Amino acid sequence: MKVGIKAISYVFPEKIVTNHDLEKDFGDWTAEKIFDKTGIKNRFVVDQNECASDLAYQAAISLFAQNNISPQSIDFIILATQSPDYYLPTTACVLQDRLEIPQSAGALDFNLGCSAYIYGLAVAKSLVIAGIANNVLLLTAETYSKYLNKYDRSNRTIFGDGATASLIGIDGHEIKDFDLGTDGSGKDVLIVPAGGARLPHSSETAIEENYENSVRSKNNLFMDGPEVFNFTIRVVPKSIKKLLEKSHLILEDIDLFVFHQANKFMLDFLRKKSKIPEEKFYVDIEDFGNTVSSTIPIALKRAEEKGQLHKGNKVLIIGFGVGLSWGSCIIDW
Repeated sequence: MKVGIKAISYVFPEKIVTNHDLEKDFGDWTAEKIFDKTGIKNRFVVDQNECASDLAYQAAISLFAQNNISPQSIDFIILATQSPDYYLPTTACVLQDRLEIPQSAGALDFNLGCSAYIYGLAVAKSLVIAGIANNVLLLTAETYSKYLNKYDRSNRTIFGDGATASLIGIDGHEIKDFDLGTDGSGKDVLIVPAGGARLPHSSETAIEENYENSVRSKNNLFMDGPEVFNFTIRVVPKSIKKLLEKSHLILEDIDLFVFHQANKFMLDFLRKKSKIPEEKFYVDIEDFGNTVSSTIPIALKRAEEKGQLHKGNKVLIIGFGVGLSWGSCIIDW
């Protein structure tokens, strides 16, 4: 049985934050410096009352409309998000009702960030192969902007909000082999320390502190950039090598490499470290930044729209980050 990606759609919030907007908050960081450092000019952010489910809903509606898909045909919903609407209930359950998907459909959330799309593909493929579902709606939706301190220049310059919807089922762009990995010892490298059961929000967790020219509290996202960078250098080339060996392929067999779109500096370094030709390496981060779990499906769809991804191509996708976790996959487009 061949299980594949049958369609992808993506959406962004309406509000745009440009580098010139950020320059007003970080006077010593000009718009040009931000772009040189990150490769990003714009990012989209949600309004105060806009949540992950709102973006996921829009992405799903776009998927249905663009591909003539009936919500009645969906028999499982998977939502990847680290910014759910509620601690409970599951946001995927909320979306089942809102999208008018049959009550016979299964629905679940999973909390994973930069590698989430690969993990979602693995779960969706497994559900179809096991005969549990025929048409899986795989959603990614993230609103990291809600976790960012206004004066955190390191993270506000990088992250943007966005959502995607993918239909996974029989046929389509075939999902082949996977390599997945986890290193939970690095949990503190990329974390929102407060807000969960381990450390609830309080007046103490809201106290702001300076950290390497940025301001944040324990209620905000913390990222140790150098450690995240070291982690990616350590795991990404190994994952690619392992996946290619498992698939009985060599680097030259891959027509396009689509990495998690973290930032341009990291992508450039990883490309060179992995010895990937520049013409086979897709980068598309300038206009919307790092949208966490949504970067890979956005990149796949836009690469196809731009004519850089064609029928018959072999694509290697890889995500890496918060967890710490990573995952890679081969797709026959």
